[in-house]
Amino acid sequence: MIESAVLWLLKTLAVPTVGLTSVFIISFVAATLLPLGSEPAVFAVIKANGALFWPVILVATAGNTLGGVVDYWMGYGAKQAFARERGSGWFNWLQRYGAKTMLLAWVPGIGDPICTLGGWLKLPFWPCVAYMAVGKFARYVFVVWLLMNVPDGFWRQVASWLA
Repeated sequence: MIESAVLWLLKTLAVPTVGLTSVFIISFVAATLLPLGSEPAVFAVIKANGALFWPVILVATAGNTLGGVVDYWMGYGAKQAFARERGSGWFNWLQRYGAKTMLLAWVPGIGDPICTLGGWLKLPFWPCVAYMAVGKFARYVFVVWLLMNVPDGFWRQVASWLA
């Protein structure tokens, strides 16, 4: 039963079939504290249909930013869980630079915890969301631009290795 559920989920999230919905869901989930990267999905949809470049970038940015907002609110409500970390360098750094630290929300491994800690510190919500969105948008544009400049032969070789 679990195997069929996983297969259904994978089929539902198949990027070329579902497209923007998949990009949004994957980008949203990737911005939570779960270890998932959204860039492969974003790149796959854009590679399959280059005319969707900006819609995909915007949908991915929206999903990833909303995931960052979830992290922010989790941190806002989880003050007790992080109480022992209050004196750490992270907290001092976040308190010193404030909402601008959310520009780093895109960085793998530290971006999601930064959003969570920003909420815990009750940094101003809308400036945090704006900085998150700017950082995530810039990341998607840069990563997709970089990947689009890799020759197609390379991607065919990678696909043959994975098949």
